[in-house]
Amino acid sequence: MKNVTVYSKPNCMQCNFTKKFLDDNAIDYTMIDVYEDDTALTKVKELGFQSLPVVVIDGEEPFFGFRPDRLESLTA
Repeated sequence: MKNVTVYSKPNCMQCNFTKKFLDDNAIDYTMIDVYEDDTALTKVKELGFQSLPVVVIDGEEPFFGFRPDRLESLTA
């Protein structure tokens, strides 16, 4: 199983949709709130993103937003 990290913030609909998809499909992930972790916010910016959620999956290009098309690869 690939490591999945979701960088999110409170009251973010796309973040909630992403986490719900992962939960509904029993996919383990680490959720990091960028409001609580300044290092995480810096990492997101270093990856070149300004929108959340940012999803980092081992061996894949990071992406932002709710992307079920990208998340589906984790269900196989």
